[in-house]
Amino acid sequence: MTSAGPRPAAGERRIRAIRNIGIMAHIDAGKTTLTERLLFVAGRTHKMGEVHDGLAVMDWMELERERGITITSAVTSFEWRGHELHLIDTPGHVDFTIEVERSLRVLDGAVAVFDAAHGVEPQSETVWRQADRYRVPRIAFANKMDRVGADLGLTLASMHRRFPDQVIAAVQRPLGAEAEFVGFEDLVGRRTLRFTDPDDPRAIAETQGLSPEGEAERQALVERLADVDDAMAEAVLADAPVDEEALRAAIRRATLTGRFVPVLCGSALRNKGIPQVLDAVCDYLPSPLDVPPVRGEDPRSGEEVVRAADEGAPLVALAFKVSLLDERRRHVFLRVYSGRIAEGDTVWNANLRKHEKVARVLLMHAVQKKRVPALGAGQIFAVTGLKETRTGDTLSDPGHPVVLERLSAYEPVISQAIEAASLSDRDALLEALARIADEDPSFRSGEDPDTGQLIVSGMGELHLEVVAERLRREFGLQVRTGQPQVLMRETLTAAAEATAAFERKTEELELFGEVTVRVGPLPRGGGFRFRVDPAAEALPFLRPELRAAVEQGAREAGEAGVLEGYPLQDVEVVLAGASWREGSSKPMAYKVAAADAVREAAARARPVMLEPVMRVEIVAPGEHLGALIGSLDQRKGTILDVAERGAATKAIQAEAPLRRMFGYATELRSLTQGRAVFTMRFDRFDAVA
Repeated sequence: MTSAGPRPAAGERRIRAIRNIGIMAHIDAGKTTLTERLLFVAGRTHKMGEVHDGLAVMDWMELERERGITITSAVTSFEWRGHELHLIDTPGHVDFTIEVERSLRVLDGAVAVFDAAHGVEPQSETVWRQADRYRVPRIAFANKMDRVGADLGLTLASMHRRFPDQVIAAVQRPLGAEAEFVGFEDLVGRRTLRFTDPDDPRAIAETQGLSPEGEAERQALVERLADVDDAMAEAVLADAPVDEEALRAAIRRATLTGRFVPVLCGSALRNKGIPQVLDAVCDYLPSPLDVPPVRGEDPRSGEEVVRAADEGAPLVALAFKVSLLDERRRHVFLRVYSGRIAEGDTVWNANLRKHEKVARVLLMHAVQKKRVPALGAGQIFAVTGLKETRTGDTLSDPGHPVVLERLSAYEPVISQAIEAASLSDRDALLEALARIADEDPSFRSGEDPDTGQLIVSGMGELHLEVVAERLRREFGLQVRTGQPQVLMRETLTAAAEATAAFERKTEELELFGEVTVRVGPLPRGGGFRFRVDPAAEALPFLRPELRAAVEQGAREAGEAGVLEGYPLQDVEVVLAGASWREGSSKPMAYKVAAADAVREAAARARPVMLEPVMRVEIVAPGEHLGALIGSLDQRKGTILDVAERGAATKAIQAEAPLRRMFGYATELRSLTQGRAVFTMRFDRFDAVA
């Protein structure tokens, strides 16, 4: 008898069955409704929560239920077909983009949800690009197929147009359209599925075989796969038949590479096509063993460390979210890449270089918790007891420290004054703002040095509205807020050079440092860059601590520009030279001299103000096109494109300064009698016109 080969170890089998997935989409595409249906079908919940009734399980915050939007990403775990699924429902509103970003960082796969009546919308494109950045394989779900104007063909066409880097193809063929959407043909399994009970997503009548149109679309699917999969290419060239098993395996291989995206269709609200989404997650999306091992750096040696998903390996985990739950207790959400975490474990925060102790390990279901003794590689869960760990920190085995790449930072674009109704509540307000900033890396708070006012800054008007409302509800603080103000930046339009010296003499000490710097503009998005000219690099006294002091002084000067004190952006500072005086030259003197030199050079380099420019999309009936273009023109907007979106609808793409867009939602409702949809996201900082 021949051996079947060694069976994989139990730990490996468990990890092989894990799927870490996120639901991502534009606002109102139906992400949370789909999530609620998936939980019901999988038996995780026994009643389907409705977003419009304020009863969605995953929208657990009172504010989310009132507004009918997702504000914070929620985590849940459940089983399907012997697989362990960890699912994150992310926000769709652009003001909460960081919630999507940090979720995608720890996910292995994603379900991108599209409104079949609208195709690719602005925030869908944003989150798709974020998924590309983190190389997250994904499947797509064309939702709301029962709506007027829903068209899978048009949705696919918009995806092909906006996402040319991937091969995108439907694996289902819808039967009927809009109100007559009654089922679909499964092109992979060659079967027809019809929905039999609108109240039960599991009620399906199945018949074998495809229509002639279905067979043609199946062959088109095979041919599209042939562009990204060798086995399918060989089958097409040989004109060989492709059975269900071979086609399913090819879709999985191509999806795991990120080059292919299978598209499903259905209607989450009407309970159509839900179990098939879970099947596709298990069939096509990766387990932690299917994605590349995580890479980090040993902070002691600077060498690269590679860790595969293995419970027996030393611990590596990323803290991707901090949340205040249960009377504002601190819960840190983790993705474990290798090793295990158990209650009572001492872990090493490699970013803070501190030990922290885990009090409890919790499997989450939105705000509900299940206490477990330990969890391991591949799993997503929360722990309590970590007092100082922040979003983006790496937790590792104390004997094998590793630092993973930190999460991307988002700079706020809008700010407003905030104050407590009573002076006695000021300290409580400061503490509450610090706690919210601990949760949300895109939120900032601080005191204006000139006026003494408390200033809060965030990603948009809605973001700051939600913060103020949370202060009232969760912290019991009555607060007043001022008018939103745009956060500006400064930049340079010319090159300049300056020399500055710092010299101090006391009875005991003499300090001297002289620095010459050149400053100049960088392209938009270039940030603030510091480098040392080769001539300065050759100076024998320019030791690492001296160079670090000069860079620190330059960066501190860049934090407060020369026009109105806003940070300098898209600027390069070059250390061109320095002078040394034996016995007197100390790093602190060079730091002060560098800051003075940068300020002096920047003042000569024709500084200008930069303001946030927003990318705007308006979808409205064509009859209002002229009025909408006129309103954008009045707000100094630039029209980039006007496209057809269905028979009588236009989609206007534009960009406009943020300071001109305050109150636009109200004006838009008035211009179109409430028939337009408007989205706006930060695009870049650019010169004030």
